[in-house]
Amino acid sequence: MSLDVRSFFPALDQKVHDKPLVYLDSAASTLKARPVIDAMQSFDSRWASNVHRGAHYLSDQATGYYEKSREQVRSFLNAKETGEIIFTRNTTESLNLVATSLSFGQLQPGDEIVLTEMEHHSNIVPWQLAAERTGAVIKVIPMTDDGQLDLANVDQIVSSKTKVLSMVYVSNALGTINPVEKLIAKAKAVGAITILDAAQAVAVMPVDVQALGCDFLAFSGHKIFGPFGIGVLYGRKALLDQMAPYQGGGSMIDRVSFEKTTYLSAPHRFEAGTPNVTGAIGLGEACQFVDEIGRDKIFESEKALLSHMSDQLGRISGLRLYGTSDQKTNVQSFLLEGVHPSDVGQILDREGVAVRTGHHCCQPMMAKFKVPGTIRASLSIYSDESDVDRLVKAVLKSKEFFE
Repeated sequence: MSLDVRSFFPALDQKVHDKPLVYLDSAASTLKARPVIDAMQSFDSRWASNVHRGAHYLSDQATGYYEKSREQVRSFLNAKETGEIIFTRNTTESLNLVATSLSFGQLQPGDEIVLTEMEHHSNIVPWQLAAERTGAVIKVIPMTDDGQLDLANVDQIVSSKTKVLSMVYVSNALGTINPVEKLIAKAKAVGAITILDAAQAVAVMPVDVQALGCDFLAFSGHKIFGPFGIGVLYGRKALLDQMAPYQGGGSMIDRVSFEKTTYLSAPHRFEAGTPNVTGAIGLGEACQFVDEIGRDKIFESEKALLSHMSDQLGRISGLRLYGTSDQKTNVQSFLLEGVHPSDVGQILDREGVAVRTGHHCCQPMMAKFKVPGTIRASLSIYSDESDVDRLVKAVLKSKEFFE
């Protein structure tokens, strides 16, 4: 393993069913890094006070740490200013925020919302709700059998009627890296708003919102060695200040009367109520942790290990790989012929190997493949060849059991 970081992850020290843990479910949630755990514990031990509203030292300190985390995320994404960074609960809430806010006057009957066939449910259902509210229509960019977007007819799908293009950067079920720069350029050419679901991308590759040219981008802390319950919505400031609030309450208002309420500008306009301050502290530390390792190094290391894992799994007779594009990272889905994925998952668990089984919140994709779900092994910076060897050995044991 080229990245010697396993010691930063205390969860790896435990055993599962009396076997050392092999954690290959990082596409669902990464393990928590020690610097993140320590930063959150330190904050809660000393500065556990609300932000932006206290008139005392503890609140001032908490506000300073909270806004420092916003700056760490801004730097991580290379956003122009901290006003473009909104803290949410997760990627799902970030996408719901955009879809809901755009429903208030910016989407009209007949407008088209373009998605892709490989979207997570969190980037499908909010747009369906928006379409129901506004009379907009959803269009879908299809997918090829090897798990890439089929762009043959993209010029007919992205048209003058397109008002929104919302797409996944890296597929959570396949690991495919989509050509988002090309699609963003097409959408911008027709004046559409562009949104990226970057939940799977942020921990494995560089993500630069200015270089990408997207209008919005969402990700979650638990996908990048950080805590649960904290996420980010990046949005271009000019667009954010035009959007209606997603929720109302304290911290997002300018003046309130029973006749009329006026709102603060972004980001505070979209952060109603008491925020997850500790989560934001952990997320900021997680972004710094990843940058100190180097996202280019992470990408190359995981790409090499993925190649080894896919090669070893592909040698098993009766095993089919799903998602075989050469433009992919850290995820390999597969099935054993004639065996339900959850049955394989149970045997792998008994061998101490943690994977994910099921539809991975991508039911339209599974319908494309005509399967109920897959077994998904996903790597991270703490994965190594011994993990892959344990996975392959456990899969072979499953195969023998069901023969």
